[in-house]
Amino acid sequence: MASRLLRNKFVQQVIRNEYQYKAATSYSTDAGGSSYSEPTIPPYEEKVGESIQVKKARLLYQSRKRGMLENGLLLSGFAGKYLPTMDEPQLSLYDRLINLPSNDWDIYYWATGTKETPPEFDNEVMKALKNFTRNEDRADRTRQPELY
Repeated sequence: MASRLLRNKFVQQVIRNEYQYKAATSYSTDAGGSSYSEPTIPPYEEKVGESIQVKKARLLYQSRKRGMLENGLLLSGFAGKYLPTMDEPQLSLYDRLINLPSNDWDIYYWATGTKETPPEFDNEVMKALKNFTRNEDRADRTRQPELY
């Protein structure tokens, strides 16, 4: 009886997970008419009540794990250098910068000056990131900095 109950709970969880996956997936059709699914990106929600230490740790991790090598190197180096001295408003600006745009290439193009930065992201943190990106001291940035 207990194993049957556990199996039923497991099946219910699998069904819930499948439903959540389908709810977070959009379906598209390619040029050949075949349909395929793409996961949707959940909307950005600012973390409320997060301590500064936790926020800095989260932002450092998110700066390192971008899924795109260029931004991983760029943002992890920037975060390693500037996060320790950022205050709460600057941390919020950085949080929005790295988590609100749905395309990491946008962040890269804004930081390198290839594309104009939209007004909602053109702030003191973006100016510091652009300055860091210029790498005027010619620092070697081919590896991510150590965490601690």
